[in-house]
Amino acid sequence: MSRLFDLSGKVAVLTGASKGMGLAMATALAEHGARVVISSRKQDQLDAAAAAINDAVGAKRAVGIACNVGYKEQLGALIEKTRADLGPIDVVVGNAGVNPYYGVTSEIPDSAYEKTMQANVQANLWLAQLAVPDMVARGAGSMMFTSSIGAFKPSVMLGTYGMSKLALIGLVRNLAAEFGPSGVRFNAICPGLVRTDFARELWDNPEVENRISKDIPLRRLGSPEDFAGLAVYLASDASAYMTGQALTVCGGSNMWT
Repeated sequence: MSRLFDLSGKVAVLTGASKGMGLAMATALAEHGARVVISSRKQDQLDAAAAAINDAVGAKRAVGIACNVGYKEQLGALIEKTRADLGPIDVVVGNAGVNPYYGVTSEIPDSAYEKTMQANVQANLWLAQLAVPDMVARGAGSMMFTSSIGAFKPSVMLGTYGMSKLALIGLVRNLAAEFGPSGVRFNAICPGLVRTDFARELWDNPEVENRISKDIPLRRLGSPEDFAGLAVYLASDASAYMTGQALTVCGGSNMWT
């Protein structure tokens, strides 16, 4: 059997992983042999999600640790507990993100701007800083962060969110350049519109969904499961020569022009 996508013995940490894309990615990593630590803000949701993963794979490979990524000390505790319980970290999936403001960028309150940039950009820098020593020591490792197709074009009402996701791609590229010589890879995942609770206000209307779907070549919105294979690919040796990239998964809605 090919070992190209084998993650046996690997330790993965995921933020924003109690549901939606994060949970789908965590489940896929566990199915391919990784031990996964999933995090989000609510421990009860994490316990249920970890149990679902363990049931799906028929082994105890998932555990939940509550963490609000907006606080550096909580991220530090997440990484330290992961090391203490499971060992050095091989894979990081920074999937947590926020969008506290819907409106024009010129009128965003300072508090909403700062929360957006801290959770979507700086928290992932903190996560990288905390976890990268394990990977440097081993000479290998993979980190992936969830950006968005919103990074690629302006938006009147979601502009600041898109700005943060473009900055996240910039962070990924700089970290890829910095840690490439140490064998550590960094990539960004750029979803289109995905049927998740996070994006519910953008799709939870049959008329709107139908209109949006007609602009997508594959004629459907994304689902969390559409990101399972990509997470396994980026975590595994199958992507050993890929770093510093922004991989767009959008059903064809955002093609390069």
